[in-house]
Amino acid sequence: MDSEMIIRPVEQAVFFTLALVALGLELWALVDCARHRANAYEATGKRTKGFWLALTGGAALVGVFSFLGGGGGFFSTLGLFGLAAVVAASVYLADVRPAVKDAGRGGSRNTGPYGPW
Repeated sequence: MDSEMIIRPVEQAVFFTLALVALGLELWALVDCARHRANAYEATGKRTKGFWLALTGGAALVGVFSFLGGGGGFFSTLGLFGLAAVVAASVYLADVRPAVKDAGRGGSRNTGPYGPW
């Protein structure tokens, strides 16, 4: 039995799963970015809403192309762009989202009976 017949389906399944997870992450960042108020971004000093919408929208677009191009062809070569898209969405979700979320609420959610802790 040829080893390529065993390895190729496993490799394709791994790439399909990674592309699906990356696309989900990028779409989550885009939807979350769109639902917050524009002044919350500027109040926290995290650039503008338009900047983050363009960045997460571009990341989601690259994610769609990477996901659909998993079978081969031109779009399957978006490896470096796909990595940059995941990094952009991750930066939004890890840094910008918590700050904007707290700014929209009017403060920190870690408040006890005597103030923030």
